[in-house]
Amino acid sequence: MNYRKFGRTGWDVSEIGYGMWGMAGWTGSEEKEINEALDKAIELGCNFFDTAWAYGDGLSEEILNKVLKRHQERRLYVATKIPPKNRTWPSKPHFSLEEVFPSNYIIEYTEKSLKNLGVETIDLQQFHVWEDAWANQDEWKETITKLTKEGKVRSWGVSVNRWEPDNCLETLKTDLIDAVQVIYNIFDQSPEDNLLPLCREKNIGVIARVPFDEGTLTGTLTKETVFPADDWRSTYFVPENLHSSVDHADALRPLIPANMTMAEMALRFILANRDIATTIPGMRKIKNVISNMGTSDGQTLSDQLIKTLKTHRWDRQPTEWSQ
Repeated sequence: MNYRKFGRTGWDVSEIGYGMWGMAGWTGSEEKEINEALDKAIELGCNFFDTAWAYGDGLSEEILNKVLKRHQERRLYVATKIPPKNRTWPSKPHFSLEEVFPSNYIIEYTEKSLKNLGVETIDLQQFHVWEDAWANQDEWKETITKLTKEGKVRSWGVSVNRWEPDNCLETLKTDLIDAVQVIYNIFDQSPEDNLLPLCREKNIGVIARVPFDEGTLTGTLTKETVFPADDWRSTYFVPENLHSSVDHADALRPLIPANMTMAEMALRFILANRDIATTIPGMRKIKNVISNMGTSDGQTLSDQLIKTLKTHRWDRQPTEWSQ
């Protein structure tokens, strides 16, 4: 496993982290399998775990609590998120800060996460949605400063809404935010335009989420793929999205190097960008943990392949189904 500096925090984090969305509430989640996958990731050098209160109403955080207890000899970095008070993902431009992250609510959910995680201090507490219109409002600034001074949070971050990487730029300029979590992958390259250069300038840690485009970049989806009704992807991969996603993935197949999967190519594309501190694929099975962690071996895609993959950028706009 290779490690990268996480912005101005100075933390050395594994360049392949662990996205824990799938730890609670997704179809097929099983406790034994989950714990074996988490333990294997740590064995292979993973030390950055991204969860959220909203992943199973605290269940994912509780699972991570047990992981931390099993591996007390390791320095594992814990990132979690405060859910929007109005429980709406993503946020909308007309939402007020009072509707989504009032001061007492930020404090309440930080306390909930501290309890669920069983820690005295959260390494990285993130806002699970964000609107840049809130950048200059004092309430959130004073609240996070208070929680930091009390020793309850080390660093703060924002998780940017899908396909809106610029919807946090003014917020980052306040110098109160240490990390930003954004969708970045072969298709979603727009963070390179404005967000990543600002993060480089401000020395802000960047977490690349959704490395596989919700599964498209694993190469396993077809136009006939159907998700169970209780799987959120059943409402994301509506026909207009599923069909175009499969077409975009199929266009990549001729580019996959020999002895490499599309998923591996997708992760290596992200790792080729030094502005990314860590990427957080979701994993529930040991075989996926082994495969994903194995991409952190120092071997890079050829410059020509990266150049070609850049031409597969797919700019999209938020819609009702994009969530």
